[in-house]
Amino acid sequence: MATADTMFQTVLREPARRVTLDLRAVTFFDSAAIHAVVRLAQRFPGALTVLPSRQVHRVLEISGLGGQDWLAPA
Repeated sequence: MATADTMFQTVLREPARRVTLDLRAVTFFDSAAIHAVVRLAQRFPGALTVLPSRQVHRVLEISGLGGQDWLAPA
């Protein structure tokens, strides 16, 4: 929760055509982080790639977001 907004703001800091979030080292992913990723997917339709850790992938699966095109396999 404390870092989700920081992640979101950091991505928006510089203009970009494509965004890749490397979350492979993330061990805790809460609803605030899910919300931040969903907001980024809305801002970058078809241009966001999320590289999840096993834990992040599991949380996104449970939340119903496991089939999103922006989610790379864990």
